[in-house]
Amino acid sequence: MLGELLDREVALGELLTGVVRRIAQAMRADRGTLYLLDRAREELFSKAADLPELSEIRLALGQGVAGHVAQTGETLNVPTTNADPRFFSGIDARTGYETRSILAVPLRDSQGDLIGVVQLLNKQGGPFTRDDEMTLTALAEQAAAAVEATTLYDALFRGEAAPAGVAQGKVDSRFNRIIGESAVMQRAYDLTTRAARSEATVLIHGESGTGKELFARAVHVNSRRSEGPFVKVDCAALPESLIENELFGHEKGAYTGADARAEGKFDAAAGGTLFLDEIGELPLSAQSKLLRVLQDHTFLRVGGTEQVEADVRVVTATNRDLEQMVKEGRFRSDLYYRVRVVDILLPPLRERGEADLRRLVLHFIQSTARRHGREVPALSEGAWSRLLSYRWPGNVRELEHCIESAVVICDETVIQPADLPLPDRGAERSRAGEPGALELGPAATLEEVEREHIRRVLESVDGNRSEAARSLGIGRSTLLRKIARYGL
Repeated sequence: MLGELLDREVALGELLTGVVRRIAQAMRADRGTLYLLDRAREELFSKAADLPELSEIRLALGQGVAGHVAQTGETLNVPTTNADPRFFSGIDARTGYETRSILAVPLRDSQGDLIGVVQLLNKQGGPFTRDDEMTLTALAEQAAAAVEATTLYDALFRGEAAPAGVAQGKVDSRFNRIIGESAVMQRAYDLTTRAARSEATVLIHGESGTGKELFARAVHVNSRRSEGPFVKVDCAALPESLIENELFGHEKGAYTGADARAEGKFDAAAGGTLFLDEIGELPLSAQSKLLRVLQDHTFLRVGGTEQVEADVRVVTATNRDLEQMVKEGRFRSDLYYRVRVVDILLPPLRERGEADLRRLVLHFIQSTARRHGREVPALSEGAWSRLLSYRWPGNVRELEHCIESAVVICDETVIQPADLPLPDRGAERSRAGEPGALELGPAATLEEVEREHIRRVLESVDGNRSEAARSLGIGRSTLLRKIARYGL
């Protein structure tokens, strides 16, 4: 019932509010509230609620029905609030709402620890029953799984497991599945939120591994098109001869073998969002057709003469300098200005600050350990120092792969520097003006040499992967696999 809500880069408040609303609807309750436990203050706070009158409720442990459940860990069914000493009337006094009956059950994570309370008010048609208690208990398990699957869970309930100096994530983190509260990330969140409210085209740019697809999905799931499809096209992964066919489809007889009409990605994304990743790789012929779609909201299938309406919101991403490509005549200037109505820059990990890096490391350790069924390991001081001193040329993607490898191969209690699959310190000296570039020493491994050589070839051809593959003497698909493997 609730699992489909989790895989969404939606604002956390919206995600958890959706969980509460579905539970209240299923239980035929008038209102629902999801409280989370603030252990430091020994309080409950309302993270999601049908509560138009107040922005937040805070209850001390033992205060009110929800506070009683949080204190005792027991389910509590109050068929009538009249003269029940556990009922706290202060909230009704502030809101003007009349609470007649209450059902509240504890939220427990997969370790059995209490993390909050789900509370329902005023069942339609009468008080809550014993069957309702059992149903809400089952739904609360799903709600707890929903909370545990979010980035909020790690910040609130596993922050105490962090090594010294690790800052806990903020309770009001903006998007599920996106970690970071630095000033540069707050700027990206604000632009994403504003873009999501509009129909404007969006250009997301930044180095590889900075999370461009996550932000593209965040634009979609926080927009009015969120119930429509989100369709991704990797422009770099398609041969030039097939890109137009992939985007726009073809008519029967358009070319040899076209035995029937085929729809393209613009058709598939109707009513939703089309995400064009690596838009800098689009050939000029496809750029002109894309420009027409953005201007006229119509397109022609390959071999077709009939205009097709395009009810699609377009979001694009690139790690290339499109402005420079415009100057060089490799990207249309009119298309460039059309796709960058909203321009979201994602900062490299090395510019996000130590606090963001620590949040990400802690999150990846905990999520990887859960996924692989392992005990959450600690990090030695040496490992922390190693992570903090590295430049992360592959950004968040490289960090995630690094932590997953360390969690899998460590002794299950402590991650040591040797568990981190990072180059030797002597191989990490950055060339002047080239953040993240490596000067490989004689002890460098073959993989380190290959990674750095591919990086330099890509740099020399301004990121053109087809050119880089030809220079390296390998197939384009082989190059793409190596780029993904090395987090380039």
